[in-house]
Amino acid sequence: MKKWIKGEIAGKKQWSDTLFSLQLEAPLQDFSAGQFINVAMDIDGERIGRPYSLVNAPEQRPLEIYFNEVPEGPLTPRLSKLAQGDSIWISEKASGIFTLERIPDCQDLWLFATGTALGVYLSILNTDAPWQRFSNIILIHGCRTADELTYGETIQGFINRYPEQFRFMPVLSREASDGITRGRITDLFENGALEKQVDRRIDVSTSHVMLCGNAAMIKDMKALLEKRGLQRNGARTPGQYTTEQYH
Repeated sequence: MKKWIKGEIAGKKQWSDTLFSLQLEAPLQDFSAGQFINVAMDIDGERIGRPYSLVNAPEQRPLEIYFNEVPEGPLTPRLSKLAQGDSIWISEKASGIFTLERIPDCQDLWLFATGTALGVYLSILNTDAPWQRFSNIILIHGCRTADELTYGETIQGFINRYPEQFRFMPVLSREASDGITRGRITDLFENGALEKQVDRRIDVSTSHVMLCGNAAMIKDMKALLEKRGLQRNGARTPGQYTTEQYH
């Protein structure tokens, strides 16, 4: 049975009509960057919880989650209405194996995210480990529209601190915006435009790819990567790509 601890809303940021970040104060046990917590509210006599990646690095406080409000969902419309000082339930421990500890050493670390999956990579990039282990780190963030490209100051901070080591490529699938590539991540990878823009190539001998976000993106990218010779990373059989999918 899941153990819950009580937390308190320390802050909230609304990025767009449907995108929110919540900052939480709670005595969460130690965790690794890349893990997630379950967040819950008591609704009509039932505790409704969902998993959310932590955006903050393990030593950073308050805790932070990033989510998209689903109007017909049982939880997110209520989460988005919470205010500073309100109570919330979170799992006692963080979970998940989408962490750098399970990633083999390599030259290039590729981070593919769609939508709010960006949050898990911000937690990882806010630690020292990736910058010490990998020569090049490439973050690809796919969204539908420009107002969904969030955490710009955080990403710019990585660019400023690691100008030779870090590359960031935002991608929009549903609208055009100056200076931002338009298309689907999988199409841009398949036709070569994605690798050309960041001036790196995903190669079985030099790269590891992390995939988090939309199920269709993950499924299509897995097929494309395996066509190129990359294999899924496992505890017993180290490979060249790792996935995280909550639903």
